[in-house]
Amino acid sequence: MIGLTLSRYLAARFAKTILAIFATMFCLMFVVYFVELLRRAGDIPQAGADTVALMTILRVPATAETILPFAVLFGAMTTFVDLTRKLELVVARASGVSVWQFLFPPAFVALVIGVVSVTLYNPVSAVMKQRSDQMELELFGVQGSVRVDHSKWLRLTGVDGTAILHATDYQAGGARLTEVSVNVYSKEGLFLERVEAARARLLAGVFVLEEARVNAPGEESRTVGSYLLATDLTPEQLVTATTPPQGAPFWSLLELGEKTADAGLDPTGYILQFQTLLARPLLLVAMVLVAASFSLRFFRMGGIARTVSGGVVAGFVLYIVTKLFSDLGGAGVISPLVAAWSPALVGSMLGAVSLLYSEDG
Repeated sequence: MIGLTLSRYLAARFAKTILAIFATMFCLMFVVYFVELLRRAGDIPQAGADTVALMTILRVPATAETILPFAVLFGAMTTFVDLTRKLELVVARASGVSVWQFLFPPAFVALVIGVVSVTLYNPVSAVMKQRSDQMELELFGVQGSVRVDHSKWLRLTGVDGTAILHATDYQAGGARLTEVSVNVYSKEGLFLERVEAARARLLAGVFVLEEARVNAPGEESRTVGSYLLATDLTPEQLVTATTPPQGAPFWSLLELGEKTADAGLDPTGYILQFQTLLARPLLLVAMVLVAASFSLRFFRMGGIARTVSGGVVAGFVLYIVTKLFSDLGGAGVISPLVAAWSPALVGSMLGAVSLLYSEDG
């Protein structure tokens, strides 16, 4: 087996490189977000540079979480290429250490980084992101500068039948909805009327639609000050329904999914996000194996740029496949379990097969 000293050395080199690359990407993202928010806050007197900087600090960790696989990929490739060019891996091979032995410390470090990012980093970044969204809402009046669509669909059930509600935006965690349109159906599923309102608020057992216009088939449109829509949805369930899966902490995803299902809504997004986070450590290990399959050869005759470029492309392809499967899982085409775990499993197996072919014949 590989010695403890060599294992610590490889693990330390790998961890330092990944953290350095992640910190560099983090700083670049901070600068980009800070400049963008500073530009948007130019006409708002109460939004000073310190407020904008605080909003940026709160927002960037959640966004930087998406670049972690690339930080592992680039860190692994950088470490392996550097060790090979300095002949350190050549000496290790000559002493009888196999590729699988000196791959174990980097893979273990990637696994630990994945576990820490899911259990500690993700909950903290999610809470910080929620605080940043609230600050942005108070300053600019709109939620989430990155999100293009702030709307929300809800399926409501009550004593009178069912209704499909669409709100352009929501505030106070979903307690207040704006620009609301509702299609009301009877218990038998027959369309009754369409209601459009400027605002809506949820009380105990009823939605109150203010400044509403009611359109029913065969009747003239009428305007009412308040329109009452019976619903079984509770304020707590509404807050849950307006919390996006990507913005929820890891430890709360299962509970949010259960509350969403109890409200009669689709919990697929929360289940998919939970499984995706669970699969992240394996995805990071897959990135290490992909990087190793392109970076462990001895570049005595050149060709390092072409080989490393192949590894970068392979990593990007794996990431794109992950996003594709995530979209398919979110749309209900495939199960969340398959959508979350397939890219990591396939990437790990392909990386292992490539190493078996190149190293063991």
